[in-house]
Amino acid sequence: MSSEPTLMRQEVLEIPAAVDRLLTAGGSAIISAATAARKVDPRYFISVARGSSDHAATFLKYASELVLKRPMASVGPSVKSIYGVELDARDAVGISVSQSGKSPDIVRLTQSLCDSGALTVAITNDPTSPLAAASNATLPIHAGPELSVAATKTFVTSLVAGLWFLAELQQEDGLLAAIRALPDALDKATRCDWSAAAEAIDGRSLFTIGRGPSWAISNEAALKFKETCLIHAESYSSAEVLHGPVSIVGAGFPVIAFASQDLAEASVVETADSLAEKGAQAFVTSDKATKATPLPHVRTDHWLCDPIPTIVSFYAMVEAVALARGINPDQPRHLNKVTETV
Repeated sequence: MSSEPTLMRQEVLEIPAAVDRLLTAGGSAIISAATAARKVDPRYFISVARGSSDHAATFLKYASELVLKRPMASVGPSVKSIYGVELDARDAVGISVSQSGKSPDIVRLTQSLCDSGALTVAITNDPTSPLAAASNATLPIHAGPELSVAATKTFVTSLVAGLWFLAELQQEDGLLAAIRALPDALDKATRCDWSAAAEAIDGRSLFTIGRGPSWAISNEAALKFKETCLIHAESYSSAEVLHGPVSIVGAGFPVIAFASQDLAEASVVETADSLAEKGAQAFVTSDKATKATPLPHVRTDHWLCDPIPTIVSFYAMVEAVALARGINPDQPRHLNKVTETV
């Protein structure tokens, strides 16, 4: 394999600059969309996405529910594209997330929501895409070209754009200030040393866990293990993993737990410690663990921003795991950069 840095590695290192570019260039679109949504005064939100973009939408679901106190439901695009159902989306804001903005099923459901009375907002890296054209408002994520098949820059900038939109909608000054300070935190996150966790990944199945917004990050981490390392990984809430799934945990079983400085941190740490007591090699992004191994992590000025640098540190680690397994993370087998699902 080439000694040159992978595209994935380069793009992970570009994340702080990409977020800074979004913060510099994206304000007018964010404020305009938030102003329009405030006029709607939505009773609920609908998200439309797949893959990594759906994990970003899960993060935004928790942000909406915890900050705006408005529920967000994920609607399967097949409701429109396969089953032909037109949802009644009056008084709703639809948030569609797609880095390419090209997948027909995402576009069709977004257009359907718009036609049925929702205010639709597209979060995409291509403001000229079909998704943008089908939406009332577009939030360009300003990630720049992403050439590696594995989404990294576009995932993080989608998180930031969506969170910024919700913070502007709520006019949450503390969260807005923390978002503006993210580039420095993300730069520090690229240098967190997760080599201890990387060395514990032996190619067997593994768990990632989280709770609340960090569960969305856990979902993204499990996907990245599969697509870049060819390792089977399952993501669980810390409230669920100690039920049926814990049965497969044995000596040395790898677990990575994602915790933020929020009200769910104690739950995640307690679960990580419990799994370590059962023999797992458990790692957690918290200094409060007594049995699991703490991972270096970067805290921000707001608990809702904390998961964002954590996924950046993870991306740097998982790229190294792929290379150690002799796999090119830029070209996962069977995958293309853009998947156009009907």
